Amino acid sequence: MACPGPCDVCNSKSCQLSIVNREQSLGAGHLHNSDVNKSCSDQGTLKRKQHIHSAERLYTCDVCNKSFAEQCGLKRHQCIHTEERSYTCDFCNKSFSVQGSLKVHKRIHSGERPYSCDMCNQSFKVQGHLKVHRLIHSGERPYTCDVCNKSFRVQYILKIHQRKHSGERPYRCNVCNKSFSSQGSLKVHQRIHIGERPYTCDVCNKSFTEQSGLKRHQRIHSGERPYSCDICNKSYSLQSSLKIHKRIHSGERPYSCDVCNKSFSVQSNLKAHQRIHSGKRPYSCDVCNKSFSERGALKVHQRMHSGERPYSCDFCNKSFSVKGSLKIHQRIHRQERPYSCDVCNESFTEQCGLKVHQRRHIGERAYTCCVCNKSFKEQDSMNLHKRIHWRKSTYL
Repeated sequence: MACPGPCDVCNSKSCQLSIVNREQSLGAGHLHNSDVNKSCSDQGTLKRKQHIHSAERLYTCDVCNKSFAEQCGLKRHQCIHTEERSYTCDFCNKSFSVQGSLKVHKRIHSGERPYSCDMCNQSFKVQGHLKVHRLIHSGERPYTCDVCNKSFRVQYILKIHQRKHSGERPYRCNVCNKSFSSQGSLKVHQRIHIGERPYTCDVCNKSFTEQSGLKRHQRIHSGERPYSCDICNKSYSLQSSLKIHKRIHSGERPYSCDVCNKSFSVQSNLKAHQRIHSGKRPYSCDVCNKSFSERGALKVHQRMHSGERPYSCDFCNKSFSVKGSLKIHQRIHRQERPYSCDVCNESFTEQCGLKVHQRRHIGERAYTCCVCNKSFKEQDSMNLHKRIHWRKSTYL
């Protein structure tokens, strides 16, 4: 039997083929639907197709009132509320409420990716993922936010985005009550509580709760830096790092302290700064009990006890406990002096060196002796001066 033309409403051919095949198996005559232009093999199929196009949703969940065009859709949905998971994977015993989900899951074990892009040959486990991928080639982003006009390739991503505007966070962790705007974010969060880290690096065996975390980590080994600044060509392994870097050029500092109005380009820097006002130092050394306002500062401090110096110079093999110190040191080998005085053009390897130098021009004496109140332009000069008082007290 020849396949009928595509549906006037949904332009689908695959749906018709399945209906025609069913018609052949039943040996029934055509029931033609003038509204939908589909050939249907029985009255039930005809009604079901009419519901899809008319947006009629006759089947309603008695728990959450979500409605469906088909009874099988309602039945699958109700498994969420009953937590019934009848279909179990015979490889890892993970269970699913829908047989189709189990089928897709098994492709993780088999490596099967049956859906291939005809433009770049990238393959996918799920047909829906291929459809979304094709939009990359077409550039089509059919779903637009009515608040900020940002557009998306997938409708559910738009829905998650809109929750930023509405503040809606419908998914809540049953352990710590933290809430999330997407079910996927909740799922990843819950792995913290159960200790699950399913994504492992095949180079160093470090494991991650998210596949994206593993992908970012692998760039350390590969040296890949796919995100480049269009102003200075500096490249980064993370898109978020590039975004922060661009604020150097734009001067944007979107995070402001509500106490002193000091602004920052990075939110984490604002949080660390706010601890100056609150006096909060939540990170304590387990060797000497010294406390810090930042976790990174504690980590660097602990290297004093352990003697660890993980950052080595590839010119002279000198090692450092802080990456920033290595970076400054390497400027000596490269003869880089990026900080220049705007009065006399003298340049420096460090910003602090420039600041000390500029005090000579303005006459600022920032360091004051606590014994005699004599002031100095440089801290080293003040420390040398203090020895005078120390010697006097020794001979008295």
